[in-house]
Amino acid sequence: MQFRYAFGPDSYKRMTTPELREAFLADQLFAKGGIEFLYWENDRTVAGSAVPLSEPISLGNYPALASDFFCQRRELGILNIGGPGIVTVDGASHAVGTKDCLYVGRGAREVAFASESAATPAKYFLMSYPAHTTYPTTLIRQSDANRLELGDSANANRRVICRYIHEKGALSCQLVMGYTQLEKGSVWNTMPPHTHARRSEVYLYFDLPPETAVFHLMGPGDETRHLVVQNEQAVLSPIWSIHSGCGTSAYSFIWAMGGENQRFDDMDGIPVRDIK
Repeated sequence: MQFRYAFGPDSYKRMTTPELREAFLADQLFAKGGIEFLYWENDRTVAGSAVPLSEPISLGNYPALASDFFCQRRELGILNIGGPGIVTVDGASHAVGTKDCLYVGRGAREVAFASESAATPAKYFLMSYPAHTTYPTTLIRQSDANRLELGDSANANRRVICRYIHEKGALSCQLVMGYTQLEKGSVWNTMPPHTHARRSEVYLYFDLPPETAVFHLMGPGDETRHLVVQNEQAVLSPIWSIHSGCGTSAYSFIWAMGGENQRFDDMDGIPVRDIK
């Protein structure tokens, strides 16, 4: 389990490109046959991935959590961006297809990840936050996600937002999770951008074709920087930072948040004319 610590906007202003990438970019995810985890100090976020091949992979415990098992005091969101898979929670098996999401509540002792085929393995993106109570383990199919169409071709931002874990969907303590898919010919996400001081956020970019990238904008609205992000890499977005991006082609991204509330529309927008 890697560790990333919190940085404020003053420290951010003095960072070089390598320092920004070290602090805010997770670029070592989705190793075949293994589980990768990153512990981020903001909101005590744990983000990671699991890519099982011919054998299932069990979710182990980590000394850094100081717990008897991973979900003893945590909830877990699992969104599959690979081939069909099966996630077993305390003996109950859940068929998690491509772009299906599974919420695992606090108290689940045994979690195991499997792929239906090692040739086209499941790729599970994992998000976990501390939880104060237990909500039931819930499977949300892509077809059952709360779907919202936004944007237009003139602004190159036609996109579909699919919400899985949220206040009107699968219930959780603080985790909010879903994904956004841009239509072909659209490249901008979350523009005009916003911040939300009540929640930190993680973006995982995926479905990027080879030789393409997303230029992810971050920082206070009046002093932005960018990170060049490749396929299946994630950006850690603190409460003081915007999170917006423009790709060299269409792409998708998972967004996951944790913090003080679960209101999807709780955000502080920044007009384009004020971005610097």
